[in-house]
Amino acid sequence: MNKEIEYHVPVMLQECIEALAINPNGIYVDVTFGGGGHSKEIIKHLGPKGRLIAFDQDPDAIHNAIQDDRFTLIHQNFRFLKNYLRLEGVKQVDGILADLGVSSHQFDAADRGFSIRFDADLDMRMDQISDLDARKVLQTYSEEQLHRIFGMYGEIQNAKSLAKTIVTARLTREIQTVDELKSVIQKHVPKGKDHKYHAQVFQALRIEVNKELEALQEFLTQTTAVLKEEGRLVVMSYHSLEDRLVKNFMAKGKFKGEVEKDFFGNEIKPFKVISRKAIVATSEEVLRNNRARSAKLRIAEKLNVEE
Repeated sequence: MNKEIEYHVPVMLQECIEALAINPNGIYVDVTFGGGGHSKEIIKHLGPKGRLIAFDQDPDAIHNAIQDDRFTLIHQNFRFLKNYLRLEGVKQVDGILADLGVSSHQFDAADRGFSIRFDADLDMRMDQISDLDARKVLQTYSEEQLHRIFGMYGEIQNAKSLAKTIVTARLTREIQTVDELKSVIQKHVPKGKDHKYHAQVFQALRIEVNKELEALQEFLTQTTAVLKEEGRLVVMSYHSLEDRLVKNFMAKGKFKGEVEKDFFGNEIKPFKVISRKAIVATSEEVLRNNRARSAKLRIAEKLNVEE
């Protein structure tokens, strides 16, 4: 089995490539490099003058770097997109791809603390250098803060009582491992729904630890300046909070509220939405790769100034 498959099976690969509408001489950015599955396919469509720049904050992703003069891997979070492209001498690009899912590799690496399948220290940091990890969230956040992240990020029905239980439990013993957390919250798990409930709790913690929604908003905001006219923005999300941000931004150029209008009543927005409805994986792909089940792909094109 090759390393890419071990690391991460790229979701909706051909749909992503088609969505980018690749110009062989263009400059493209894969802001979530991971195992390099999408990047390797993009490179195949580039000519000698084409260029691909990838971002990934996970140190493990470096092992998958593509050995090609047209390829550059930047070891940073995509929230720093604009600044790091400038450092590479790039002001504008022809297309940007973002696959917002956690890679299979990160779930399968037991010591990273992402997975409910293994007992490990509660870490969940994508970059492995941040001061904030899942243990610190559980140990130091107030009951109100925990209630907020479990309710908003995990969409957990009993988020308030869950937060109270954690705050009470940590008075006697710090919650440090996956199994310790599962034991503390066991009474809140609906019967027969262990996997789903634990996944929601872990999702909420992961989003908070990595400030994922803030990073996504910062990244999306920068794409309006970074993309050339008619450049494509292609984003694949895996839960409703991300998808709502992406959908609103592509449609309005902002995350909430109505589209702004000029003096004459014309809408002022940076993108034309290419995918009116989110594109989802085929049933065949879902059978092959369960991670594709919740993926939603959205596509937008940077508008011409004249439009």
